[in-house]
Amino acid sequence: MANNRILLWRHGQTDWNVVNRFQGHSDIPLNGVGIYQAEIAAPIIAGMEPTAILSSDLERARFTAFKLSEIANLEIIVDERLRETNGGHWEGKTGAQNREEDFENFVRWIDGDDTPAGTIGERRSEVVSRASAAIDEFLEGKEDQLVVVATHGGTARCLIGHYLKLPMSHWATIGGLSNARWSILQTGPKGWYLAEHNAGSILEPVFGEESGATVPDHVR
Repeated sequence: MANNRILLWRHGQTDWNVVNRFQGHSDIPLNGVGIYQAEIAAPIIAGMEPTAILSSDLERARFTAFKLSEIANLEIIVDERLRETNGGHWEGKTGAQNREEDFENFVRWIDGDDTPAGTIGERRSEVVSRASAAIDEFLEGKEDQLVVVATHGGTARCLIGHYLKLPMSHWATIGGLSNARWSILQTGPKGWYLAEHNAGSILEPVFGEESGATVPDHVR
């Protein structure tokens, strides 16, 4: 198998992250902290000598990718298939609001059921199908690549679960990515393995944990 690596890089912080609001396909920009986070992370990733940058088309991911492209001298390949999950009726609402208004469906989704987010949104199986296709198509026939994928927390978790061949019911056990932090998947003799997870220079809290936060046992 080709010696390739995929660096899944979550976008920097947004105002919606801080208040735990479901972003999904909503095109929310980075806030001042998010811009700073991207600027701090970019030189570290550039030092790894990436060979390509792929990015979601949403502004928060594209701007994060731009901070790397301008110092790594790489063009950004924008692909809408790397977007976050379409959250349907949950988008724009906080985790608390969604638990109050659509408790059963929301908690089941947080627990890993492959149900459409927000009734009319996407299933995790649909998210990982489109996102992994974007990456696989780029890597086809290539060797010795370090592909940086500027994407979103939920999409990154789906991709990690997919490449590690974990059952979807176990994807929720993968810890979230903090803003502007990354995980690295690498090929080995037995396929893909997780070489780094939630890496970065300074530990950050995980805001917007799929906009569900933690559901206490007593309210499940």
